[in-house]
Amino acid sequence: MQCFFVADLHGHAHRYHMLFSRIASDRPAAVFFGGDLLPSAAPSAEGLYPPGGDFLHDFFKPQLRTLREQLGEDYPSIFLILGNDDARKLEARFQDENAEGLWKYAHSAYFSWEPYAVCGYSCVPPTPFQLKDWERYDVSRFVDPGCISPEAGRRSVAADPHAIRYGTIADDLAALTGERDLSRTIMLFHSPPYQTSLDRAALDGKTVDHVPLDVHVGSIAIRRLIEERQPLITLHGHVHESAALTRSWKQQLGNTWMYSAAHRGKELALVRFDPAAPSEATRELI
Repeated sequence: MQCFFVADLHGHAHRYHMLFSRIASDRPAAVFFGGDLLPSAAPSAEGLYPPGGDFLHDFFKPQLRTLREQLGEDYPSIFLILGNDDARKLEARFQDENAEGLWKYAHSAYFSWEPYAVCGYSCVPPTPFQLKDWERYDVSRFVDPGCISPEAGRRSVAADPHAIRYGTIADDLAALTGERDLSRTIMLFHSPPYQTSLDRAALDGKTVDHVPLDVHVGSIAIRRLIEERQPLITLHGHVHESAALTRSWKQQLGNTWMYSAAHRGKELALVRFDPAAPSEATRELI
């Protein structure tokens, strides 16, 4: 059973066209989108969907509709989450589209996908960036030097102040997974797990107020969940440079295989995997 995984496309038309072309030709059973799907607001970003356009309505949905018409019964199951660069004000529109059947919105949701299960989670630990829609404290209210607290920054939608101040990724994951057996579950995250080859950032030698920065920026809570609950496969993005720095986009932790589709180049990083043979996953730059 062939599956595709992509992340951090950031609205780049080339990446999406390459992905849709490969879906049409290779006909995977499922496609997983690991967040940061929408055009970046960064003024230096190049190759994005035209500024001011409605990416979801005018590009993403029509492309998937065309694929569904073309593929018919071979149209893949599509699971997606948003990432920390995607404004949460659009979440309701992604949720509404579940009814059309083009995709399943997986943040904080759990789906049966026989003989497997799929669940997703978008939030990342505090970053230096201003948008805080998808940021949570990790396992405590600690914030790394140089990062901005979830209680600061800005949000595209209002949020419960108590949840912002006291909520953690660890608590969210406990509520999401409950007492479920995760041994046949594919977990779709935006953040990578802490201190792995997937969360290595280009922070070598950098300091804030003379304090050295941690070069690992992933989630402790996600790593603990993987170590303790051993899901079948976990999918990650967020840290674009990790694969280039560590020369590794996949890693095994116990019985769990972890893949990253984040990439700092202009190409599409396409991860292919079969849940029945997770060690044999491949990654292609297109």
